[in-house]
Amino acid sequence: MNMLWLCITSVLSITPVISGLNIDTSHIKVFPAENQSIAGVFQVSYLNDLNQPEYTFNASEARRLCLSLSVNIASKAQVQEALTRGFETCRFGWIDEHFAVIPRRKALSNCGQNKIGLVTWRASVTQKFDVFCFNESDAATQLKDTTTDSPLHSRNYSGQSQSHSNAANSTQGMHSSTTLLPSSSSTPETIDNEVEPAPFVSSAQGSAGATAILITSICAVLLITVIILAYIKLRRRFLSSDTKQQQENIQIEEWTCVKNIEETNIAAQEDERIEVGDEAEAT
Repeated sequence: MNMLWLCITSVLSITPVISGLNIDTSHIKVFPAENQSIAGVFQVSYLNDLNQPEYTFNASEARRLCLSLSVNIASKAQVQEALTRGFETCRFGWIDEHFAVIPRRKALSNCGQNKIGLVTWRASVTQKFDVFCFNESDAATQLKDTTTDSPLHSRNYSGQSQSHSNAANSTQGMHSSTTLLPSSSSTPETIDNEVEPAPFVSSAQGSAGATAILITSICAVLLITVIILAYIKLRRRFLSSDTKQQQENIQIEEWTCVKNIEETNIAAQEDERIEVGDEAEAT
């Protein structure tokens, strides 16, 4: 029983990380690439079978996806900070406050309704979008680099922002897909371009999934074994109780028969004594 409880505890500890999303990790892509998040913020998209980004995650799935990458979903303030440092996309993504945003530095007619800044869309939490995740360690590293005077380590985010703006003119918005800002009742229209692969999703997560499946299978077998043993034990107890009851009934019947015979014999003896007494008086 202790082993069964240990298995259940193990499964419950792993489940929140790997459950809820049945997504092929080879289809998960991030922008920017590894170690290139801006202020710790990066966007996660799902690639369909045609290798095109596709809105896939509702609000709760988006949060779980970031957790599965060992990071948190980004807040509005964190995405805003990344925007001031040059972060720009053209696809909606969920943030921590349960609405979707597009960070825009340059106005485009086919992206964010030609607006700049943090373009928001307060859609239903069941609506499908990408998600913005936040890597705290990346943010801390970049903050440390900005306070270092060494040219080998410092980062000029304003220059980086200008570089992103120039790149946006030549590559149509930093290699991201373009989107029209729709009404709250419609689905975003997208023109999808290439995004970077997600190096965060390593074989270790696949191994964790396989381990969880193995643990779940072992626990299921143990649970079935415990149920079978409990059934056999209860069955034996029932049969034993039934047999004991039958024996008691037989003993009661035997005792009743013996008692009836004894009472019959006593009555017969009384009759004989009465008859003998009557005959003696007659003589």
